[in-house]
Amino acid sequence: MPADRRPMWGPIARVLVPALVVGLFTAGGTAFTVARSARYPDPGTTALPLDVLAVVLLAAGPVALLFRHLNRVVALAVCAAAVVVYLGLGYPLMGPLGFAFAVALVSAVAAGHHHRALAVVVVAAAVLAGWLLVTGRPIPWPATAPVLAWLAALVAAGALWRVRREHTAQARRAAEAERRRSADAERLRIAQELHDVLGHHVSLINVQAGVALYLMDDDPEQARTALTEIKRASRDLLREMRSTLGVLRGVDEQAPRAPTPGLDRLDALLDEVRAAGLPVRRATEGTPRPLPTGVDLAAYRIVQESLTNTRRHAGRAPRWSRCGSATTRWT
Repeated sequence: MPADRRPMWGPIARVLVPALVVGLFTAGGTAFTVARSARYPDPGTTALPLDVLAVVLLAAGPVALLFRHLNRVVALAVCAAAVVVYLGLGYPLMGPLGFAFAVALVSAVAAGHHHRALAVVVVAAAVLAGWLLVTGRPIPWPATAPVLAWLAALVAAGALWRVRREHTAQARRAAEAERRRSADAERLRIAQELHDVLGHHVSLINVQAGVALYLMDDDPEQARTALTEIKRASRDLLREMRSTLGVLRGVDEQAPRAPTPGLDRLDALLDEVRAAGLPVRRATEGTPRPLPTGVDLAAYRIVQESLTNTRRHAGRAPRWSRCGSATTRWT
């Protein structure tokens, strides 16, 4: 979707939704842990009961995710610090404890900060291990392998997300470049079309104007006819120019009222040339058949340009043009 057509709330949703989901999951998990501990107390547990500080530490992760778009590494560091302090103080383990940290880690790696993200993870693990050793509590070595496996999976998920996003951006850039190339080719085609239209009609107007000036005193009626032809040719020129320039600007709101020129309009073209004083005769050999639109338009423009050049530079001379399976001759 083009940038100017994307909804305004899209970037806001990408910031708020993950933090909101993590916050709700953390709140729900915490409430479940508190209710379960109250209903099934464990006399042998050494964990501290959840208090205000524990709630603040659990909420620090979702809050940090709200600002991760400013600095993803800092958001990851805040989430890791909250987990380290929570576990270092001896609060009970629960499911949503590392959810915010996982989201922040994937986000940082996906943004291309994998080296600094890994540094934050290593520093957090070292601080937590040192804290446990200083306080005399055992390090849960059996949980080390599952934790490392989860960390590797999170880093891999972030890397895959980044690769996919880069491929999507590259495909978008390629599509935009192709769109620009197509637009340039269309503009070139329209410019060529406009050149042919202008050359034909301006040449016709010039010839008719010369006839009108020459016959103004001796044959006013013939001069009037030439001026009428000038008016008709200029009207046709303005119509075709307006249509062509409208397509070029991309602001046409109405369908074109005149058909695309083709060999079916050859008789009208020859009538214009005859009206300008150039004798033209047409002969068709073979059976005409329908042509593709582009070929039909090109054949029409070739005939039009040939007649225009004849009026400008040459005398009467036979010329041939072959279109499809039919051969057309004009002299």
